Amino acid sequence: MREQYHVEITKDYLVFSAAHFITYAGDICERLHGHNYRVAVEVHGPLDENHYVVDFIAVRKTLEQIIQAWDHHMLLPTRHPEIRVLHSSDTSYGEQVEVTFRDRRWMFPREDCVLLDIPNTTTELLAELIGKQLQAAIESETSAQPSEVRVAVDENHGQWGVWHYRENG
Repeated sequence: MREQYHVEITKDYLVFSAAHFITYAGDICERLHGHNYRVAVEVHGPLDENHYVVDFIAVRKTLEQIIQAWDHHMLLPTRHPEIRVLHSSDTSYGEQVEVTFRDRRWMFPREDCVLLDIPNTTTELLAELIGKQLQAAIESETSAQPSEVRVAVDENHGQWGVWHYRENG
């Protein structure tokens, strides 16, 4: 058995507050609501020349940038088959986002929205988006070579959605 290493990052400040709604069971759409999300990360890989898997500071900085962009925003999926997200530029109200699901309709100021390239704003898919952005940043900004990245997003003190990437499998 060969030795393996990983780092885990869970900080009290790796949180964001955001509104969303999800659909489930094919035709049910939740009411608009929000969460105080928490994010935890594991990065697995070999030790580098400094005997790090990855520099904690680089990971924390990237995570903070990703989640800060979502903090105090409305998270909207753009790839859902029945949720329509449309922009309008009504000069009396400024740029708006109109969201519809069947007979329901919401209007939001564009600056309050984050449009996400996912079909539903579940914690699992939020974890995937964070994970892919983090993984790309680690690979481009550090000398680390992660073999695994795991991102967990908690929406309700113990309800985690997890995305896990493993190199070659």
